[in-house]
Amino acid sequence: MSQPNQAAGQSNRRQFLTAAAATAATAAAAPRAFAAHPGGSGRLKVGLVGCGGRGKGAVRDALNAGDDAVLVAVADAFEDNMTSAHQQLSEEFGDRIQVPEDQRFAGFDAYKQVIATDCDIVILATPPGFRPQHFREAVDAGKHVFAEKPVAVDAPGIRSFMETARDAKDRGLAVGIGLQRRHDAAYIDTVNRIWDGALGDEVLYTRVYWNNAGVWTRPRRPEQTEMEYQMRNWYYFTWLCGDHICEQHIHNLDVSNWIKQAHPVSANGMGGREVRTGKDHGQIFDHHCVEFTYADGTTMMSQCRHQPNTWSQVSEFAHGAKGHCSVSGHKFYDRTGKPTDRVRAKGENPYVQEHIDLQKSIRDGKPLAEGENGAIATMTAILGRMATYSGQVVEWDQAIQSDVSLAPQRYAFDADPPVLPNQSGRYPVPTPGGDTAWSRTPSGEKVVGAATAT
Repeated sequence: MSQPNQAAGQSNRRQFLTAAAATAATAAAAPRAFAAHPGGSGRLKVGLVGCGGRGKGAVRDALNAGDDAVLVAVADAFEDNMTSAHQQLSEEFGDRIQVPEDQRFAGFDAYKQVIATDCDIVILATPPGFRPQHFREAVDAGKHVFAEKPVAVDAPGIRSFMETARDAKDRGLAVGIGLQRRHDAAYIDTVNRIWDGALGDEVLYTRVYWNNAGVWTRPRRPEQTEMEYQMRNWYYFTWLCGDHICEQHIHNLDVSNWIKQAHPVSANGMGGREVRTGKDHGQIFDHHCVEFTYADGTTMMSQCRHQPNTWSQVSEFAHGAKGHCSVSGHKFYDRTGKPTDRVRAKGENPYVQEHIDLQKSIRDGKPLAEGENGAIATMTAILGRMATYSGQVVEWDQAIQSDVSLAPQRYAFDADPPVLPNQSGRYPVPTPGGDTAWSRTPSGEKVVGAATAT
């Protein structure tokens, strides 16, 4: 299988250090013995935490990435999800699914049971609200990790994830993040050409989009507790999903950061709910439009929308003095719009390639370290959400220091989630310009708009 330039995985040509890194405490845990299979061969044993569509997809990608990778343990909060995933994967991969009954787990603590097995790599693919605590548990157990994006839903989660990522690096543990564009041969070549001056001496601005009709809803069933309902319908609750600006648009935001070799320092924007306003649409917005500003004064113009029968676009563009580039289309144009170049690099499916790169890094004893970048990309999306929820200009340094956690007080199916419906079954929705404690800085300054049930 082809191996793209590793600039994708770690931007090793011009890797940037960010101001955000200073906000996370340095990991102080004692080094652990080096992880499984350095410089060698043999089976890489995979454990799965989160058996939804993305979790099953990540297992497929991991097994397709290496013939000697096997699945040895699975976990999900819901037993039916776990059982279904195990059955589907067994039918697809046969004896490479080596998960005995006593290594199939369900419940809120099931992730701990997978991590306690002898797996080498843990795939974390639950809703992102759980990611920081699952990542911490895996690294404490000395496991390599593939974590799906986003990696958190709030600033405390980001700081936790960054600290754990540093700890993983200190311990020689590989960490891959599901931002597969950084492992796509055509994207890598396109970004390299931008860095080499194809658009001029600098990128003046970028445009990024994730506009489509939206995703599934899962209606409430009478027997469900409120916690189970929200977890089944997790995409529509900010404490679980982070809003779709985090869950999907993060890919496009990360491409702009990759090109700029930086993260934004501020954001302002607007958003709301116009179309997806039903009870099963929870509390998230159906559109966000954000202008991000980088430290050099350049901007990223961002749109994401979940509205049927509207302009659909999932793409990134970069503009400079010489012209512009369709980054997602891998094409370059001069200032008149005339095509000047096209990247024709071909490689492995990037969803598979990111697992090839992760597994190779383990075997070569040069562990991939994508955790901090995953946190930066996620924080960029959270910054945009804070701007649209509040209707205010929000500074990066202010946002990442927020002490507001969106997590519930207790993780159990009979516990109350952080948000509850009113008597009409409606959930609190952010109102730009309102007065609320949805998100505050440590000094108590409000940075996220009011929550009212509509």
